Amino acid sequence: MATMYDVPAEALIEALADDLEDDLEQPEWAAFAKNGVNRDLPPEQENFWAVRAASLLRKIADNGPIGVERLATEYGGAKRGSNRYQVAPDKRADGSRNVIRTILQQLEELDLVETAEGEGRRITAEGRSRLDETAGEVLSELDRPELERYA
Repeated sequence: MATMYDVPAEALIEALADDLEDDLEQPEWAAFAKNGVNRDLPPEQENFWAVRAASLLRKIADNGPIGVERLATEYGGAKRGSNRYQVAPDKRADGSRNVIRTILQQLEELDLVETAEGEGRRITAEGRSRLDETAGEVLSELDRPELERYA
């Protein structure tokens, strides 16, 4: 049986996003909201909400229990420094907590994630099962002979 660790993360997130796309509802404000202070524009990807949800589910399964603050740090990036008076180095900026929190609430409604009091969010047995089933499907579709021993 394949687990989420047996397949490449990018392929797993893409397949999981296709699976979650019908279950999640993107709020109206999400089309106009930036994903962090360091971003100039909102995301242009059509299925951004589902891809971010799949990525969050994988991160929670891998690092959980994990809180919104730490997830915002992981989805952040570098904010360019000012060059008005002198050249300043880049500074760290966090990702959008509102996007992360809203997606986590939707994943909780689907019983894929649960709240661990004082620790953040952790994945449920149903969420782990969904991840592993998707990983098995991805592994069977991949044409990589070096991964066949995990099938």
